[in-house]
Amino acid sequence: MFKHLILGIFLGLITQSSYADANTTKDIKTLSDAASNGDTKALQKLIIFANQGDAYAQFILGVTYNFGEGVPRDYTQAEEWYRKSAKQGNAKSQMNLGIIYANGQGVPQDYIQAVSWIRKAADQGYANAQNALGQMYYFGQGVPQDYTQAMSLYRKAADQGLDQAQSLLGLMYANGSGVTKDYSQAVIWLRKAAEQGHMDSQGALGHLYFTGQGIPQDYTQAMSWFRKAAEQGSAKAQYALGAMFSNGQGVTKDFSQSANWLRKAAEQGNTDAQLNLGVMYNNGQGVSQDYAQAVNWYRKAAEQGNVLAQSNLGLMYSLGQGVQINNPAAFILWSLSAKNNPTEQLIPTEQLIKSRNIAATKISSSEYSNAKEFIAQWKVGTPFPF
Repeated sequence: MFKHLILGIFLGLITQSSYADANTTKDIKTLSDAASNGDTKALQKLIIFANQGDAYAQFILGVTYNFGEGVPRDYTQAEEWYRKSAKQGNAKSQMNLGIIYANGQGVPQDYIQAVSWIRKAADQGYANAQNALGQMYYFGQGVPQDYTQAMSLYRKAADQGLDQAQSLLGLMYANGSGVTKDYSQAVIWLRKAAEQGHMDSQGALGHLYFTGQGIPQDYTQAMSWFRKAAEQGSAKAQYALGAMFSNGQGVTKDFSQSANWLRKAAEQGNTDAQLNLGVMYNNGQGVSQDYAQAVNWYRKAAEQGNVLAQSNLGLMYSLGQGVQINNPAAFILWSLSAKNNPTEQLIPTEQLIKSRNIAATKISSSEYSNAKEFIAQWKVGTPFPF
């Protein structure tokens, strides 16, 4: 859980509600609110302000059309109004215009143009733009990949209190990207973001408490931070909570609570949670024993490539638990599990091969040929034909 902290690009657009310019007229703000609720007269008055050259009104119209607030969504109109405002030096419009180019909304996708506009906003000290430009450098989009530049930009935004930048800065320290790996620094920055309610940072901080990286191991603190993230909907944190309840780490062992949190994560597609919820149904832990439900959850995880789920599902088909005995299915599942288990972290490949070979003795030559063809063509996400 949280062993691989992958930085995902977040080029989020700045919305009307986040714009707080002390010089903006109250009239424009009032018109903005009314236009968002479908007031066409307010929209027309807002357009008049924008046509008179008011940069804030132009920004508001860009957002209005970008998100379809009170009007049909129209990226072309959004781009036009953002550009007018951006040319007047409005940092938020410069940022949003860059995002439009990055996402290819209403214009051909163009990372170079995206970087150009986002940089203008970042150079004005706008934290969200500094963060976004940092991500462009991190992924090498529109600029050569440069972790050092990414780190520098994240820090500028983080120092202004931007929780996402604090989170990304913490993750770079945790991963050693663009900087020497330093879990103590990771803890510092992730905590800053977590204390602002940043979900992923709460989960990551919980992981560091769980493993004792950069901070003394503390299951109670891990449980506390995982719960905060889980209650915001983090599937990884929900899985972590389920595992801790199952193992009695930082909390009294409680299989019912474990099943509850595993289910929340499993329903979001977390394969580890799906596998473990299947195990709980298989064993009747925290839930009534139900082989059919075990098969259901094993299948969901197995079709996403979970090796242990494939092995467990193969056993269910071999024994006829929750399903009819189906030796070709068992052969396929054990074959896939063995094929995709090079590190043998979960189950010895030799054991899987032995089970596969036993299943092979129970199927016909035509079933064997069909199974081998399916195995050769199967890709993660492909539904099983049984």
